[in-house]
Amino acid sequence: MANTQGTCTDRFTAVREALAASLDDKDVGASVAVYVDGEPEVDLWGGYTDLDRTVPWERDTLTHVWSTTKTMTALCVLMLADRGALDLHAPVATYWPEFAAAGKEDVRVSHVLSHTAGLPRFEEPTTLEDLYDWPTVTARLAAQAPAWKPGTEAGYHAMTQGYLLGEIVRRVTGRSLGTFLADEVTGPLGADFHVGLSAEHDHRVAPIIMPPSSPPGDGPPPNPVIPDGTPNTTAWRRAEIPAANGHGNARSVAAVQSLLACGGAARGVRLLSEEGCERVLEEQFDGTDSVLRVPMRYGMGYGLNGGQLPNPRTCFWGGWGGSLVLVDLDARMTVAYVMNQMIDGGLGDERGFMILAAAYEGLSA
Repeated sequence: MANTQGTCTDRFTAVREALAASLDDKDVGASVAVYVDGEPEVDLWGGYTDLDRTVPWERDTLTHVWSTTKTMTALCVLMLADRGALDLHAPVATYWPEFAAAGKEDVRVSHVLSHTAGLPRFEEPTTLEDLYDWPTVTARLAAQAPAWKPGTEAGYHAMTQGYLLGEIVRRVTGRSLGTFLADEVTGPLGADFHVGLSAEHDHRVAPIIMPPSSPPGDGPPPNPVIPDGTPNTTAWRRAEIPAANGHGNARSVAAVQSLLACGGAARGVRLLSEEGCERVLEEQFDGTDSVLRVPMRYGMGYGLNGGQLPNPRTCFWGGWGGSLVLVDLDARMTVAYVMNQMIDGGLGDERGFMILAAAYEGLSA
């Protein structure tokens, strides 16, 4: 069985076993964390940072987590709402006046958080380089007409959500999403997570290993096309793409998201009120997502438990290829799984689900 390093309390031994089994099977390198009551009960890692398996995954190895980044962006917006700096049910144009163009005057912040804003993709031809140019992409979204009446249906805003929420944060605070996250969240919590990775961290990054093929589907072609290996380029790492280019590990993801599990405070740091945390569970949509083409329940920035998990007051999200974070507000538990080997599929794969199953096994022990 593959060797794992780190710490794990006795009741969560099944999590260590699940990680080792995954490393023996489909994973190259990975990390897993379980926080209960805001404290780490599992902080494990193992495997390698490279496909040739020559460089070990270390305690402070970082990797790219794709859409698990969205949970960090949503948390920033929830914090601002909790402070009274913005209203989740206010029109986006309240904070970003140019956004009211093309019939979007009634698009609310909550619509963006719940993928119901009608802007699931860029309609104008967009290049990869455009994604690195914040004024270009945000102006493009401000001018774009919604694809449906906002609030009436959901369609996963895979790339656009981060720019929309990030621009709201910028208009309200005067800071970019990555800067606000560092100043107000990861800095106070001592969490090693980054949206817009600086060069000083490059040596710690495990390059993402792309899956054999693109996600299945017969929808419109990607706009823009993101070539294999893009997440490993300097341009991608340095940009702020708040829906999709966060870098971290399971420890940093769980450390941040444990705030929601613990009523807004963790390890002596309070960033949200208990009421502010509860807002994540306010259902905004329950039905079939027109982009993902699967049933989804959306709260404020997170997916909500659709009945598959033991506790109903649970929220989650994950990244293309496998990374995952789950927050159980009743159990006060946060589980995160971050890896470098992507596997084809939409919302996660069996690796992350096996970690979750093991975590709940430990919780009930």
